[in-house]
Amino acid sequence: MPTGVYGALVHRVSPLPDGPLTISWLPADASTLPLGRIRLHWEPAPAAGWNVTAHLGLATAEVLLASWPAAPDDWPRLIRPTVHEVLGLCAALKVATAALDLSNRLAEV
Repeated sequence: MPTGVYGALVHRVSPLPDGPLTISWLPADASTLPLGRIRLHWEPAPAAGWNVTAHLGLATAEVLLASWPAAPDDWPRLIRPTVHEVLGLCAALKVATAALDLSNRLAEV
């Protein structure tokens, strides 16, 4: 990762097994992770490979989603299924939350 960054904010993950991850760099002074967003961080592992972690932004906290210690050099391929599924679940939860909010507002009328 470049100097002065906190990690990579995942914007999109291709559903294809070898598809790309679309990211942007988070500056080191970034505030909390937005709700439903995933931050990746990686650094060289002591023996070989990469130590990769993924954090998920929740409403009140940022939590460890997954870690892949000593992942091989093709680690984006390894983590892609997990990140893709979690982003899909977060999108579904956002839709369900919006529907529930609308239902509650309509019930008040």
